[in-house]
Amino acid sequence: MSAENLALLAEPSRDCPLCPRLHDFIAGWRQREPGWFNGPVPTFLPPEGDAAVRFLIVGLAPGLRGANRTGRPFTGDYAGDLLYATLIRFGFARGEFKARPDDGLQLIGTAITNAVRCVPPENKPVGAEINTCRGFLKPTIERFPNLEAVLTLGGIAHQTTVRALGGRVAAMPFKHGGRHQAGPISIFSSYHCSRYNTNTGVLTEEMFVSVFKDVAEFLESRRSR
Repeated sequence: MSAENLALLAEPSRDCPLCPRLHDFIAGWRQREPGWFNGPVPTFLPPEGDAAVRFLIVGLAPGLRGANRTGRPFTGDYAGDLLYATLIRFGFARGEFKARPDDGLQLIGTAITNAVRCVPPENKPVGAEINTCRGFLKPTIERFPNLEAVLTLGGIAHQTTVRALGGRVAAMPFKHGGRHQAGPISIFSSYHCSRYNTNTGVLTEEMFVSVFKDVAEFLESRRSR
């Protein structure tokens, strides 16, 4: 399949009807907050395009007042503060993150997407929605011809990514700091960088940074081959 067709298949339409509960939830917020993005949030790409992507980050779903409001993954809520600061620290992004889609921040060799593209009520997608949206995750992964590493944030993102890559979840269980091989792709995993996880101590900044250090070292080793 051509790169152009894969890119089209990877992004749901603005009014994607495939998950009725999510479609109706967004419709309600379009009436309440017409100035918000309120739609399936597209994958955030580097300016050089798909061929430049060696590293893909997969989150769970847009936050209501984060990506659902701004239209850019992990932008507008706490999770983005930690994620983008870490990306900049390891050279996966450049510029200054100001939690706005027009802040000029650019990704370097990296793309960011979500397992579920539409905001779910209470940040909790159901199984059918996760399975349906995998129809977009699979071509998202396939659109990057030079992809070498995927980082999954949380158990749901991990499981659906493993399935999208044709793997068995039982053979590749989620674990913070874990790493599995799915064909040519190395899957790294971390607890999600949500405020809940950091406030409760499930995830510390040091733990999060350690995972990115592993990814950066892996990609550097691949570059030197």
